[in-house]
Amino acid sequence: MATPLSHTPPSALRTVAVVGLGTMGTGITEVLARAGREVVGIDVSESQAAQCLAALEASTTRAVQRGRLTGEERTALLSRVRVSTDLALAADADLVIEVVPESYEVKQQVFRELDAVVRPEAILATGTNALSVTRLAAESARPERVLGLHFFNPAPAMKLVEVVSSVLTAPGAVSAVTDLALDLGKEPVAVGDRPGFVADGLLFGYLNQAAAMYESNYASREDIDAAMRLGCGLPMGPLALLDLIGVDTARTVLEAMYSASQDRLHAPAPILRQLSEAGLTGRKAGRGFYTYEAPGSGTVVPDALTPREDGAGTGGRTVRSVGVAGSGTMASGIAEVFAKGGYDVVLAARSEEKAQAAKARIGKSLARSVDRGRMTAEAAAEALERITPTGTYDDFADVDLALEAVAEDLEVKRQLFTALDKVCKPGAVLATTTSSLPVIACARATSRPQDVIGMHFFNPAPAMKLVEVVRTVLTADDVHATVREVCGTIRKHAVDCGDRAGFIVNALLFPYLNNAIKMVEEHYASLDDIDTAMKLGGGYPMGPFELLDVVGLDVSLAIEKVLHREFRDPGLAPAPLLEHLVAAGCLGRKTGRGFREYAKR
Repeated sequence: MATPLSHTPPSALRTVAVVGLGTMGTGITEVLARAGREVVGIDVSESQAAQCLAALEASTTRAVQRGRLTGEERTALLSRVRVSTDLALAADADLVIEVVPESYEVKQQVFRELDAVVRPEAILATGTNALSVTRLAAESARPERVLGLHFFNPAPAMKLVEVVSSVLTAPGAVSAVTDLALDLGKEPVAVGDRPGFVADGLLFGYLNQAAAMYESNYASREDIDAAMRLGCGLPMGPLALLDLIGVDTARTVLEAMYSASQDRLHAPAPILRQLSEAGLTGRKAGRGFYTYEAPGSGTVVPDALTPREDGAGTGGRTVRSVGVAGSGTMASGIAEVFAKGGYDVVLAARSEEKAQAAKARIGKSLARSVDRGRMTAEAAAEALERITPTGTYDDFADVDLALEAVAEDLEVKRQLFTALDKVCKPGAVLATTTSSLPVIACARATSRPQDVIGMHFFNPAPAMKLVEVVRTVLTADDVHATVREVCGTIRKHAVDCGDRAGFIVNALLFPYLNNAIKMVEEHYASLDDIDTAMKLGGGYPMGPFELLDVVGLDVSLAIEKVLHREFRDPGLAPAPLLEHLVAAGCLGRKTGRGFREYAKR
């Protein structure tokens, strides 16, 4: 016999009860009412219920002012919403969505009370992002009607909805809420029941590592956040995002993830416990990793940890001319950046022909900038004129800064630094653009390790604003100051970090990418669903598999191996699927096939 849930069309889900009227519950209520649903909002607190109505009135007033709603539509929308403190009002609901605090005890109590109230065919959805849907369903009188419906904050703006099935969930319930999500204008992604699901499962591991990085004093909170915004195109840095989510909430999610995975990358960083127990839970408390103008405010105010802007510190060395070693895309891009910044550039390659070809590539790039109105033809011509191509490093004899952008091979770089040590004048700064190799190894290949520093540009160098400035334990203060000043002149944002694998960006980015591959290996979610979840739920400009194919699977594997070798964490071991694809020659877009296949150019 068919269950009442076997054939539940979305049109049947006309009345929805939302239990828990905090920020998320209020947002879900607005989304449902905008889509024409009758909504009953229920909260144990009368003041919270009243705040929900006030928030709806305010948001819909703004929508009318901006021309997104008419006055009549606003009136109709508000008429579809009732709020109460009485759970019995869920009796007529076709769907109940609970978004009460992340606690099994609290949620199970709500589900027990709902069992006594709702109709047998009603669907019960939990909005949890950390707790087991299966465990909650098992406690229900009708586990087949229980599933997860995970919206993202702010619910009216965020497109992603994760539809979470347990082994007990009836297919009809999944179909009904999936169709409802589409009717709400959302992008539903079907996932199984595991802590964090897809988006938060990947996001919170990354946030946890960022918190641990900050706790270790490896980099400042400002530099960690700026690095991930500018290096990866993310809308927020990880520490600012933890403050927005709530440090206590993040700790709860990570505890659930670690309990299920036993992966040390999910074990909450101690600082999350320390901040939570001190009541410094982020924006809502007015202080977390940052300090805010007031509780609930998003305006950061200076505190004792805010970097000083008074310019005090060691002065740098004078830099008028720059030598760039290499002829590839990165070397050409860096040479272009310095030339546009007003520096005389010596571009040295293994042959005169390669150097001339690199300069020609720069000329084409400058011409494109002129065509797009980003610079005048005169400025482009002047920049190109500043670049002198050469086939010998001997021409670096008079440069003030020598920067290498050759192959990511330690022996190749060591040999180059030995050559630069012999050629460059005393006092010249020697820099490497390495993204994964130890800067100190390059420095020790010279007789002047105090003059060596890392300047990790991002590709394409003319467009990307970030430079990771990497000091070794031997780098002189005035060398560090010099590079910081130079970054300002070429209009790049410099972030400081120490000489360890991955620096800031790659150390946080590649474990996240590796974990996405593991999700596919475990058949938890598809490439497309994971990419969609991270773009819509995490605000990433590209999904992890899109990014892996762009970066190159061989490059990604090499960085993963370096991270695993440096930190010795089993959770950082490269996913076997990545190794298999590289072994098969499937390296991403550059070979026409990686995680996806690409049309031949």
